[in-house]
Amino acid sequence: MIVWLNGTHGAGKTTTSALVQKLIPDSRVFDAEKVGETLMDISPGLPATDNFQHWPPWRPLVVETARRVLDYTGGTLVMPMTVLVEEYWREISTGLAQYSIPVRHFVLHADQDTLRGRIAGDTVLGPNSPFRLKYLEPYAEAARTWLHDEAEVVDTTHLTPAQAALRIAEALKS
Repeated sequence: MIVWLNGTHGAGKTTTSALVQKLIPDSRVFDAEKVGETLMDISPGLPATDNFQHWPPWRPLVVETARRVLDYTGGTLVMPMTVLVEEYWREISTGLAQYSIPVRHFVLHADQDTLRGRIAGDTVLGPNSPFRLKYLEPYAEAARTWLHDEAEVVDTTHLTPAQAALRIAEALKS
């Protein structure tokens, strides 16, 4: 099974995924961003883009990598990855379904003020990361139009990452 943690940057996906993994027996974290980083390392580079998800190979490589890891290890993959383009989510989820891999899709949500505060205080990417800030409106649009209908929404506005992880783990038991 795959537990996909979606949501915009600053929602707590990376932190929460590590905590979810500890709560689910026989699980591993697989960050699909590493697939994008591999594509970014190709030399000479692929056509210019502001987001590796726009490269057509990224989506099927994520599906294939997840499938291969699950075939090898079994268990559950916890995948923290923002996907805000509906067409891309459909491509990934359909690809996983073709391999009969069940997916529980969660969106870690927080209000815009909370997200801005988290981004301003980020000690990893630095405060007020332009990359993270530029995805706040696309996230809000995706949430309004399709994303929240496609997933189980966990509002992290007033939750710690540990509380969010516990809610996800509890949801998986039901």
